[in-house]
Amino acid sequence: MKQRIQLSDHFTLSRLLRFTLPSIIMMVFTSAYSVVDGLFVANLVGESALSSINIVYPLFTVVGAFGFMLGTGGSAQVARTLGEGENQKAKRYFTTICLTIVAIGALLSAVCVIFIRPLSYWLGATENLIDYCVTYGIILSCGMVAFMLQTTFQSFFVVAEKPKLGLALTIASGLTNAFLDWLFIAVFDWGLAGAAFATVAGYCVGGLIPLLYFILPNNSLLRFVKTSLYPRMLLASCANGSSEMVSNISMAIVTFLFNWQMLRLVGEGGVAAITAILYLGFIFIAILIGFSIGVSPVIGFHFGARNREELHGVFKKSMYFVAVVSVCMVILAELVSVPLIAIFLGKGNELADMAVHGFRLYALSFLLTGFNIFASAFFTALCDGKVSALISFLRTLLLQVIILVALPFALGVDGVWLAAPLTEFLAAIVSIVFLIIKRKKYGY
Repeated sequence: MKQRIQLSDHFTLSRLLRFTLPSIIMMVFTSAYSVVDGLFVANLVGESALSSINIVYPLFTVVGAFGFMLGTGGSAQVARTLGEGENQKAKRYFTTICLTIVAIGALLSAVCVIFIRPLSYWLGATENLIDYCVTYGIILSCGMVAFMLQTTFQSFFVVAEKPKLGLALTIASGLTNAFLDWLFIAVFDWGLAGAAFATVAGYCVGGLIPLLYFILPNNSLLRFVKTSLYPRMLLASCANGSSEMVSNISMAIVTFLFNWQMLRLVGEGGVAAITAILYLGFIFIAILIGFSIGVSPVIGFHFGARNREELHGVFKKSMYFVAVVSVCMVILAELVSVPLIAIFLGKGNELADMAVHGFRLYALSFLLTGFNIFASAFFTALCDGKVSALISFLRTLLLQVIILVALPFALGVDGVWLAAPLTEFLAAIVSIVFLIIKRKKYGY
């Protein structure tokens, strides 16, 4: 039996991959089951329903951003506190963060339920799509607390040195979603509402079951204890995790712009095409997102322990892994674009042919996406939220919005597909500059 890997260990490449593998698989499953709704809806409900999911989903990306912010920023604070040897304080911080997420999630869910119709119109819903958007939106709003907790626990299971438990719950969540999608849509014929109920059920498995684990005595580094508010820690966690919040809010804005450009250039069918491409893009980069989640507590721990030699080794091995995987992803995406698009839009029709061409151009961004994601996560783990947020802001919002607004007017639909590769290239320059400037300060 292999010895349990601890944050304080020396990490060879093999040990680092073993430690981060559960987080990688967890993110692949998370991305895959987030696509399950799209697959069932596209094939059993129709293109209009698929388009409506992509219209309204940016709203929940914004809501979920608060969970990502406190989860990633807070987990870095907790990992650093553990590295400093203050285990009991780390548990109190963890408890406060989770309670704060529940309170924020409940408030935002209520707002979404009340204002879902005007918000759907504002996001671009047409009269043909509005009823779909409202139905899907109300049901998903009721699951937002569970969703925010799920994303938070993905980070904290790694900090607690229980990444395999986090993986098991993510797999269970995904299987629940997939099975109920089949049951509610294919068997009960509940349509888009069935897809929404299945998604919320999956959130509950991944977000509520961990509550029981951390309430009860366990052999991990974390559990719920009596705590205080710790406003400074919460503010520091928000600041430190602001890059992840920026990324999620930016994703919502960028998705809105993608939808707007495709509606303008192609029509509702164009929204279905970009929906399929964004789904596939999320699956591809999930490996590198998962690796960044998995390696961040290791970086945070050794930064807190002031072990610069180990920090340097982890950074070097991480960069090597990201580079190899990124090249492989681009090659794979170009080779399998036709069958992947066919899953959503069929094969041999005008819409599918356009989407295949678009995905092949869009996939060029995978060459640098992982590097930029890791760079932002790396500075978050070092508790340098300002640099992390700036990289994330430039990459996911400012540069992408400018390019996505301007490029399609010059190149038409090809400008939509090429916006992501150009954005990642410019963002990579920024990431490299900060990694060079900060290398002596942090000793990586």
